Amino acid sequence: MRLTIRRRTGRRAALLAVGAMTAGLLLTAPQQATAGPPNLLSNPGFETAGAAGADMPSCWSKSGWGDNDFTFATVADAHSGTKAMKVSLTRRVDGDRKALVTENTTCAPTVTPGRQYDLSAWYKSDTPDVSVTVFRRDTTAGWQYWTDLQNPPVSAAWARTEVRTPAVPPNTDKIAWGLSVYGVGSLTSDDYALEEVGAVPPQPACSGTAEECAKGKWEVIPAQNPVRSMHAVVLKNGKVLLIAGSGNDISQFNAGTFTSAVYNPANGSFKTIPTPVDMFCAGHVQLSDGRVLVMSGNKGYPSADGTIGYQGLKDSYTFDPATETYTKTNDMNGGHWYPSATVLGNGDVISFGGLKEDSTGNVTAEKFSAAQNKWLPMNEVNQTWSYWGLYPSMILMQDGRLFYSGSHTFGNGTPGTGASIYDYGANTITDVPGLRNKDERDESASVLLPPAQDQRVLTIGGGNNERNPAANRLTDIIDLKQPSPAYTAGPPIPQGLVDQGQGKRPQTGAEGKMFVSAVLLPDGKVLETGGGLHDRADPVFEASFFDPTTNTYQAGLATDPIPRTYHSASFLMPDGRVMSVGDNPGNGTYNHSVSIYTPPYLFKGARPQITSVIDTQWVYGDTQRITVNRPVVKAELIRPAAVTHSSDPNQRFVDLPMTVDGNNIDLNVTSNPNLAPPGWYMLFAVDANGVPSIATWVHLGGPSALAAAQEQPSAHEHAFADKLGPAKKNPAKRDSVPVPPSVAGCDRHYGTVNVCVPTRFPAEVKETTKARCDWLASHKYPKRLKVNGSDPLRLDPDRDGYAC
Repeated sequence: MRLTIRRRTGRRAALLAVGAMTAGLLLTAPQQATAGPPNLLSNPGFETAGAAGADMPSCWSKSGWGDNDFTFATVADAHSGTKAMKVSLTRRVDGDRKALVTENTTCAPTVTPGRQYDLSAWYKSDTPDVSVTVFRRDTTAGWQYWTDLQNPPVSAAWARTEVRTPAVPPNTDKIAWGLSVYGVGSLTSDDYALEEVGAVPPQPACSGTAEECAKGKWEVIPAQNPVRSMHAVVLKNGKVLLIAGSGNDISQFNAGTFTSAVYNPANGSFKTIPTPVDMFCAGHVQLSDGRVLVMSGNKGYPSADGTIGYQGLKDSYTFDPATETYTKTNDMNGGHWYPSATVLGNGDVISFGGLKEDSTGNVTAEKFSAAQNKWLPMNEVNQTWSYWGLYPSMILMQDGRLFYSGSHTFGNGTPGTGASIYDYGANTITDVPGLRNKDERDESASVLLPPAQDQRVLTIGGGNNERNPAANRLTDIIDLKQPSPAYTAGPPIPQGLVDQGQGKRPQTGAEGKMFVSAVLLPDGKVLETGGGLHDRADPVFEASFFDPTTNTYQAGLATDPIPRTYHSASFLMPDGRVMSVGDNPGNGTYNHSVSIYTPPYLFKGARPQITSVIDTQWVYGDTQRITVNRPVVKAELIRPAAVTHSSDPNQRFVDLPMTVDGNNIDLNVTSNPNLAPPGWYMLFAVDANGVPSIATWVHLGGPSALAAAQEQPSAHEHAFADKLGPAKKNPAKRDSVPVPPSVAGCDRHYGTVNVCVPTRFPAEVKETTKARCDWLASHKYPKRLKVNGSDPLRLDPDRDGYAC
């Protein structure tokens, strides 16, 4: 499944159509690179020979990796002067070759963290497989690959390529770069330049209160969520699909009352949608055409005495945002209550885990074919016969492999190290080390950090619903670009106030959160919000920003006034705000209040505007032109949310390197569909103060995505995660694995099925009838809970058939 495709050569026709009107763009304006300011490069045109015996010009080095045959030659066919550099590949299995600015103090230019730099070069090429590749020197870790920025098109005549770097990361003092050739063919290049972008803009004036500008603001909107939603999906038209099914309410299930709703942010209205089956605890993902694929759900609730557990449906449907209706697909091969759902680079969807129709654990992988619009027969899907648990977080990597982050919902005894890489093509699972307290990452959140090109995953918090300890503050970070990736410890989650039934108090010690929400924001930070101290109980009121550039939290943000624990969701809207819905504690209630968070960046003055987008239908490897009303420093695609139970493995922020001429900006679209799987995205432009535009919807895909099965090179695929340990031995073919009916952490001997008396009370609750009954009362459980059969928790001392 290591998916790679060739970029489309040339620019889009729409871009060519405006070429005459934009002749002033630096892309087309001749500008010779010369040594000395403003060009920060030494020997930019290869004119100065290297030291005696050297086979490269001064300040240039041969660079590259992989299995390929190549030549480097200094040639007289120059753009200016008498020399240029020609790099050729005559055979390629993998890897690239490039002339790179020498990584030393003399040759590599000094840069300033937080600043941006324009890179440019003149070139001729007969291959589309060329990219602008940048390395940086970390003052602690040394030289390392940074990013690929652009794919210059084939050009028989001299052409100029220019692209702007992202803001230089902290602790970076130098950068080096070159044009990589990663396919068979030749590239001749000359007259390189690296120039610092202009002055830093002034600090913005605060347009709100001082507290709003520092912490943001939460508002509870007047309208109530009409359904007990467990799932939230932001649609390609900006509306929000909220799926309840039976809403974890057995009376609704018995009545056959299954619901969804569509929220329209434009007018604040909700529309209830007929829902064909109980999609409670289904999986969902957005297909490349914008429809929502909803898989499995609830076939049956546990029995009153807990001898039978939840049962998964085989059913699958698509939801069409245009008609706001569900349409049945073919069935899956088995039931999958709590399945994963990950979209692949060719638009297919792969799903693992969950519970079957008989409540056992499903060990079969399922694949939905985008081309055939159906779930494939089991014999057409690679199988490892592994049980991945419930809602396993499976994140698509840049080469098509899947990273299981260790985040899941419910269960214990996570096998191996708790995190692993799955190679679908090789059908192998290889553990990766470093995830701390792997059996207390139940109900944690994992997210691919911005930008997706960096291939770093953050895992936040969690607990254990079987032992029910206090949730932890752990965060772990893994860099999947490393040859042998391993989790390393991140900063602890900031603490807030927790309500354990006696009013709010400050968290202490190692107390953290489970069922936390993690939301990617257009300024490149991650909002973490909501969550609880224990399974389905004890909400924590705290929110913070995680900054991937510094690996630090900004604590003390404004907090959602509504508790958001089990069955809650928070997600980014196209206007840059965050919406939060739901809360379904163990006492069986549901909170219908809806909160909206306005981040501090929306109190920093006027927003930039995307005033035109030439084409909203984007193809991999394209250059797309937009105009803005004032300078911006970055642009990105953010995939709309499809979230449930803290899980949205498809959430991603894809950087769009820019070529800038005033308010005209060319965006360089990745050639790798594994970084940005086909579908609809929110396009944001962001100014130097982190203020985002309102998003414009664009569709990424086209014929390239459909032809992705052709093994072609990709500019963004580098040697990474290629020195893993030995793969684990796959289990023998089997039908399922046993899963205890108590997997949800509820003792079904008490009350109705949608009331969750914990199998294990929190550790601080004494194991006495009084202490347990006091805890239930403080958490507003029904006053008289019917005892179903035996009384394992000793809650009915007078044996009248009712607890407490």
